[in-house]
Amino acid sequence: MTLNIPFDNSYARLPDSFYARQGPVPVRAPQLIAFNNSLAQILRVTPGDVHEMTEAFAGNKVPEGAEPIAQLYSGHQFGNYNPQLGDGRAVLLGETVGTDGIRRDIQLKGSGPTPFSRQGDGRAWLGPVLREYVVSEAMHALGVPTTRALAAVETGETVRREGPMPGAVLTRVAQSHLRVGTFQVFAARGQLDSLRRLTDYAIDRHYPGAEGPMGLLRAVVAAQARLIAGWMSVGFIHGVMNTDNSSIAGETIDYGPCAFMDRYHPNTVFSSIDRAGRYAYSNQPDIAVWNAAQLATSLIQQAEDKDAAVEEATEIVHAMPDLLQTESQTRFRAKIGLTTKEDGDQQLISNLLTRMAQNQADFTNTFRALGDNAARDQFTDPQAFDQWAEGWQARLAREEDPSAVMAKANPAFIPRNHRIEQMIQSAVQGDYTPFHRLNTVLARPFEDQLDALDLTRPPTEGEVVHATFCGT
Repeated sequence: MTLNIPFDNSYARLPDSFYARQGPVPVRAPQLIAFNNSLAQILRVTPGDVHEMTEAFAGNKVPEGAEPIAQLYSGHQFGNYNPQLGDGRAVLLGETVGTDGIRRDIQLKGSGPTPFSRQGDGRAWLGPVLREYVVSEAMHALGVPTTRALAAVETGETVRREGPMPGAVLTRVAQSHLRVGTFQVFAARGQLDSLRRLTDYAIDRHYPGAEGPMGLLRAVVAAQARLIAGWMSVGFIHGVMNTDNSSIAGETIDYGPCAFMDRYHPNTVFSSIDRAGRYAYSNQPDIAVWNAAQLATSLIQQAEDKDAAVEEATEIVHAMPDLLQTESQTRFRAKIGLTTKEDGDQQLISNLLTRMAQNQADFTNTFRALGDNAARDQFTDPQAFDQWAEGWQARLAREEDPSAVMAKANPAFIPRNHRIEQMIQSAVQGDYTPFHRLNTVLARPFEDQLDALDLTRPPTEGEVVHATFCGT
């Protein structure tokens, strides 16, 4: 069987100013770590033999029909505008239209330097590649919109970071790699023809029902609100919500210093570069609004009637906090077993979260245990839970089947930080058993898997991961 990827590359048909034509840089001794067969079927990708796939997904041999490019964009990084970023260590091979009718990008990440590398080596080391593979596939199984992983390959080369590290390449799949920063770069340069072309392209590709720039903004805001509510409901912290990491398709993209909370606290931060807590767990909704405002500012530049565009954009962005709250309330209602709406529901949810923070309760295990009436065991002071549960039980009495609702809303398994780190350390030593086990278990996060109960255990004090890193 021969590897076949049915490419149809719409982005590469845009003007050359949108990207740099750039092939992946071959590596010395690639070895295939993983290939995602179920995703390949959706993409209409026919797998080839191991050697052929290894060569293709390492970047040593460009598949037929691919048109490798590095995309241009800019972005706000921790609130400071960088006028040119772009794919500094990734190339977009091309696009496929899947069995579900959705067009998706296939990108090699860690494939060597590009014109946008900014003195970087364009490579990735094994740890971040495996982290993104596991976490992005876990997010998909959790029902949170995300990029996905098609393949991972060892390069057989050493990457220099804080020390010598084994190199790797990830094949990432996304509904597109259009970012808020993609619009920002053309707006900031005053390249309005390119901005209009990009806007039309984004509407055609992602939101064909949207009317004009403000219709696109409205659609992106709605998609981002759903996304961030999904993050909050599973205790996920992206870690680096810069505008160049904000997908207009409403997908989680660029898994760098990301993490899932163990003990709940709203101010939790893991990212080693987020020293001020800008992207803390509880700040994520506000940052999503801030990013939407940057997209609005860019889109307005192409309007003929700028005053009218400013007024409409302001209305859209100012409505986003309420939209985020509505989306989040829907998910957290389900997490405590509610499908109907009553006035006191938000207070009930807030009171539980406050008590969880005060009592060092594990986020995932507490919500999962609500369905088994065992959540009090997660609290250092079980009476704090008992006091809350009295009102909760009275509220549940007015619901039809709360246990079934909670079982679908509260996963038993998440990619816990200490397990990710243990998996990476094993892989560095050549043992991929923990990597494959995590992928297998996390593909069914809402099922009780008795042979994997160890993966539900929070870290011991010696296992706690205090900081996560970008991996660039």
